[in-house]
Amino acid sequence: MPHFAFKFIIQMFITMILSLIFTPLIKLLAFKIGAVDMPNARRINKKPMPSAGGLSIFLAFSISMLFGFRDIQLYKVTGPIVLGAAIVVLTGLIDDMRELKPWQKTLGITLAALEAYFVAGIQMDSISFPFFGKFELGWLSLPVTIIWILALTNAVNLIDGLDGLAAGVSIIGLSTIGIISFFFLLPDASLVTTIIIFTLVAAILGFFPYNFYPATIYLGDTGALFLGYMISIVSMSGLKNATFISIMTPMLILGVPITDTVYAMIRRKFNKQKISSADKMHLHHRLISLGFTHRGAVLTIYALALVFSFIALLMNYASTQAMILLIICTAIGLELFIELIGLVGENRQPLMRALKFLGNRSYRQTVMHREDDLPDDEKKSDDSESDASDPVSPQSHSAADDHRDSDEQ
Repeated sequence: MPHFAFKFIIQMFITMILSLIFTPLIKLLAFKIGAVDMPNARRINKKPMPSAGGLSIFLAFSISMLFGFRDIQLYKVTGPIVLGAAIVVLTGLIDDMRELKPWQKTLGITLAALEAYFVAGIQMDSISFPFFGKFELGWLSLPVTIIWILALTNAVNLIDGLDGLAAGVSIIGLSTIGIISFFFLLPDASLVTTIIIFTLVAAILGFFPYNFYPATIYLGDTGALFLGYMISIVSMSGLKNATFISIMTPMLILGVPITDTVYAMIRRKFNKQKISSADKMHLHHRLISLGFTHRGAVLTIYALALVFSFIALLMNYASTQAMILLIICTAIGLELFIELIGLVGENRQPLMRALKFLGNRSYRQTVMHREDDLPDDEKKSDDSESDASDPVSPQSHSAADDHRDSDEQ
């Protein structure tokens, strides 16, 4: 075992060095093939920036997975996974060069998900819930697996809006999944999964110095889609017969990108926009608008990701009742944070208004008297006006307009 641990550390180091070496070469290649983010009103960069940096992560990871650990024939397990990842990377690379439509990117990810299901054997067959027992998915296994991969892949892609953001959050999330897989999965599954996860972390670490603020190369969709896809794959290791905890754990670990994605969908629904439409109201945009610096916003989101990861670790030690209570408290705290920064909209703060109604007597009396005095046909319009003037709402600043839209990377 000590001998294998030493080989594992050496292989991780080699992977990181490969990524470190590949990244400058990918920068040159990106300019050659046109995978470049050009400056415009919606982007932060003031000069053309190479945007296919994820290719260096993919190459370093793939070389280690296919040619490392030959004594345990790791390539027999990782080969199909690398093939699915290659489909996603190709999709992202084409998007970085020519900007694909949303349905075209979705098609590419779906093809990779089908490869993962039928070739790599990554799938959910059953789900067990506390108090309700085990449910066999049957024919639902395929759509559930595809939806899981699509959701997590796009969630990571959506947060790639600031220098080093998606890469850093992925390092935190993958490391947590790796720790949990090593200690809580069955021995046969945990070894391979742990090797895959920490090899990928090493590949990201080699790229990270080039991508953290101020970045010299972006992940691009090449990298963001690849990282999201791999996180969805490794998070499903051990989920063939999933439990409530094994499903909630990766969802909590990826709490930052998942929360940003879910609230973006809600926000666009309220604003009567297409789900795939771009806006400048993502988590990082809101932090910037509240006065955070670029680096400060990124570090704040790292801290949030660490909090989610810590909660996920606690879940694996807690009893069922304690776990449910932990999830409820986390959901309430998250909703308060979301409303304070105005992620759905500055005038949409139902929980804050409810708490203010309970805790502020004068506000409560004002609301009750206003409802009593107004005719029914005027109450609705008055409510909307009061929302706009609610002092709880955070104020937006124009700094957010200087930042690139994560949907378009």
